[in-house]
Amino acid sequence: MYRYKIGFIGLGLMGGSLSIALQKLPSKDYYLGYDHNTLHCQQALALNLVDKIALSLEEIKSCDIIFISIPVDGIIAVSQLLVGISKDCTVIDLGSTKEKISASIPPSIRSNFVTAHPMTGTEKFGPTSAIDNLYTDKVVVLCDIRKSGSHQEKIAKTLFTDIGMNIVCMDAKEHDRHAAFISHMPHALSYALANAVIQQEDATSIIALAGGGFRDMSRIAKSSPSMWEDIFRQNKTNVLEALDSFQLELAKCQEMVENEEWDKLNSWMKDANTLHTILK
Repeated sequence: MYRYKIGFIGLGLMGGSLSIALQKLPSKDYYLGYDHNTLHCQQALALNLVDKIALSLEEIKSCDIIFISIPVDGIIAVSQLLVGISKDCTVIDLGSTKEKISASIPPSIRSNFVTAHPMTGTEKFGPTSAIDNLYTDKVVVLCDIRKSGSHQEKIAKTLFTDIGMNIVCMDAKEHDRHAAFISHMPHALSYALANAVIQQEDATSIIALAGGGFRDMSRIAKSSPSMWEDIFRQNKTNVLEALDSFQLELAKCQEMVENEEWDKLNSWMKDANTLHTILK
């Protein structure tokens, strides 16, 4: 006998890793998957991430819990198609932006939704990138939780707690501004770094000289362009503010180097060092 019938819309890194985490719990659930990518469906079945692949969204709508882990524009589109789900159904989206998603959910099913952002991930994508413990000891931000039904709030908080996540509740607008600086801007910088190096250096030099620092900073430039295009589009204003802030700091560095203000540069670097006391 199953506790819940859980549907996954999107069978990549986030959905697949979530399935792995949930399957480790004592309670037994039934997992139904849905993805427009046929190969992803085949891989998810082969990896036992789901028990069955749904042939239509209507099948997913019968689930007790639905996780949506697809690009953020897709989350908005899918939410329009979920009208008619049971009042007890809990829908949890895992998008990296929240304000537009939260505002776009049809009013008739708004209480069914919990808009969440697990602050975790890797640069890889697809079912084969799903890993154990991706969610363990990570933060999940629940946004505009007052708009969710009490049943849905309880289900989401219980599931995320059970898989070892730390819950933070936040207004969606506030979340998107913070995410722009802490998550979205670093992705833009990584893409920019990768493009700058590719345009100036040949492959042989990159392979020979790229050390750990460069590899660390450029790693997330391997992330899905389609996914991050959607994120930058939805969070445009905040991303631009974050990039402006970064460009001001980069200009300071350039000016100090040009003027050979080495003591001032050293002090500026020491200020940056203090970030690591926060992140410990």
